[in-house]
Amino acid sequence: MLHTTTTPAQRRRAFRAGLASDTLQRLPGAPNPLAARLIAEAGFEGAYLSGAVVAADLALPDVGLTTLTEVAGRAGQVARVTDLPLLVDADTGFGEPLSAARTVQVLEDAGAAGCHLEDQENPKRCGHLAGKRIRPPEAMERTIAAAVGARRDPDFVLCARTDAAAVEGLDAAIERARRYVDAGADMIFAEAMAGAAEFERFRAAIEVPLLANMTEFGRSELLTVAQLTDVGVDAVIYPVTLLRLAMGAIADGLAALAAEGTQAGLVDRMQTRDELYRVLDYDAYAEFDSSVADFRPNTG
Repeated sequence: MLHTTTTPAQRRRAFRAGLASDTLQRLPGAPNPLAARLIAEAGFEGAYLSGAVVAADLALPDVGLTTLTEVAGRAGQVARVTDLPLLVDADTGFGEPLSAARTVQVLEDAGAAGCHLEDQENPKRCGHLAGKRIRPPEAMERTIAAAVGARRDPDFVLCARTDAAAVEGLDAAIERARRYVDAGADMIFAEAMAGAAEFERFRAAIEVPLLANMTEFGRSELLTVAQLTDVGVDAVIYPVTLLRLAMGAIADGLAALAAEGTQAGLVDRMQTRDELYRVLDYDAYAEFDSSVADFRPNTG
C-alpha cells in the first residue's frame, strides 16, 4: 500500500545482479505508475521510463523539449509504486557535463536504478529517425565522466547510448562504445541496430552489459527474447509499446463512442472497476483508514 516495499539501493543492487545473470532483463516502458504495477504483476524484471513517452504524454514531440524536472517527476512517481528497478531515459543529460552530473543526482533522489545518456547533439530526436547529429566522442566522454563523478550510489547504473551507427556506421559506433566504457559507463545502449548480427558485433567488442531497444515502427528488427539472448544482449527495453497500445484503444473507443452515441459496446474491452481496485490495492487503503479511525490510545 502507498509505496514500494524496497529501497532504491535494494532495487539498484537487484538491477546490477540481473545484468550479471544469464537472464535477459526485460524492461517494458511504463507510461505511468499504474502501468508500472501491471508490469510487475506480469513478471518482468524491471521497468523503463522513456523520454519519448514523457514527451508524448505532454503532447510534445521527442525533440528535447522536456525538462529534467518533468522527467524526474515522472520517474519518482513510477519508482514510488513498484519494487522493480527503473531505468530512466535521461536524453543528453539536459545540458552540458555539469547538467548531466546534476541529472544523475536528481534521478538518484527520485529512486531510479539507473539512467542512460546519449551522444546526440541538442536538439536531439528519436533515435530511429533520420537527421540525427552526433557529438564528438570527446564531448560524450566528458559527460560520462561528470556523471560518474556525481554518482553517490555506486550501484546506480550509468548507461551510455550511442546513436552513431545510423550516422557514422557500425564500426564507428563500436569504437565510441569502447571509449564510453573506458570513461566509466556501466552499460552500453546500441541504438537503432538493424538486426541480430549488429548486436552480435557489439557484444564481441565490449565487456560491459549490452542493452537493446525493441521499439515498434523503427529501424530495428523486432527480435524475440530468445534471439536477443542468443546474441548476448543483457537487457531489452520496449519503450513505447504500452503507450501505443493504450492510445490505439483510446482512438478506437472515441470513434465508436462518436459513431454509436454510447460506450455500451466497448465495456467488454475495458478494465473492470474490480480489476482497477485490485491493482490499486484499494482494500488495503480502506482497511488502513478504518484501523486509524478506530484507533484508541492506550491510556494505561
